[in-house]
Amino acid sequence: MQDFWYKHADNETYMIQFYQGDDAKVTVPSSWYGCDISVLMDDIFKGHKEIEEVILPDTLTDIGGFVFDGCSSLKKIDLPSSLNTFWQYAFVRSSFEELVIPEGVYIIPPFCFQDCHELRKITLLSPALKIMGRAFLRCENLEEVVISGKAEIHPHAFEDCEKVKIIHKDSQ
Repeated sequence: MQDFWYKHADNETYMIQFYQGDDAKVTVPSSWYGCDISVLMDDIFKGHKEIEEVILPDTLTDIGGFVFDGCSSLKKIDLPSSLNTFWQYAFVRSSFEELVIPEGVYIIPPFCFQDCHELRKITLLSPALKIMGRAFLRCENLEEVVISGKAEIHPHAFEDCEKVKIIHKDSQ
């Protein structure tokens, strides 16, 4: 069972305000009454330990705070290329091992990936990126961060990430 609650946004799109369900695989709808879904509001999937995979629509532009907080079984999530913004704590305490951040995301805010203990590799496709302080706080198993473009990295962005290696790739 998957049930979503929607709220109309000012820009003729909808936001998802609430999720109720118990499925291991969750598919977020791309539209509601003919309007695109653009935002996942705070806490949508917070504490849903049963979720193993989330499929996000290509219409999504924003992921709110604590959206995936405590999703301790979440192993697979593909972020759409339409994505522009993460809010603080968006993925805190999630359990995926690898993630690709699309090129439209220019800022990784503080605490976005805090305590993602299973995270091993992250690929950042943005041509100009800013990684804020403590964005990856206590991701102690993070080994590889691949950056495709120019990046401004706060000195404490990877605090308590002893294994991390940052690899800069030329964006082609």
